[in-house]
Amino acid sequence: MPIAVADFAKVEMKIGKITSIEDIPEARKPMYKLKLEFEEGVARQCVAGIKGAYSKEDLLGKVVVAVVNLEPKSVAGVASECMLLAASDESQLSLLVPERQVKLGSKVS
Repeated sequence: MPIAVADFAKVEMKIGKITSIEDIPEARKPMYKLKLEFEEGVARQCVAGIKGAYSKEDLLGKVVVAVVNLEPKSVAGVASECMLLAASDESQLSLLVPERQVKLGSKVS
């Protein structure tokens, strides 16, 4: 289903760094509670169902692409304030990451 460019332009994507990771034992499927830093002093909490694809060691310090202007949502009783972007197929999941080093908080367009 096609969407208007103006609708897509409403999606705000930024570069963030994963600074903390916790398990969510109450979740029905394996999930992490992540803290992402987008700029110094600007962080958001994210709930992500990526535990089966990434270990905590793989994720800590990883620079990723996230949607930052979604309405907050409670997932397994934990507030989620942004959404990681990833590609997946039948066998694996891959987080979207910048090809080159860019400043945290940089907009993705």
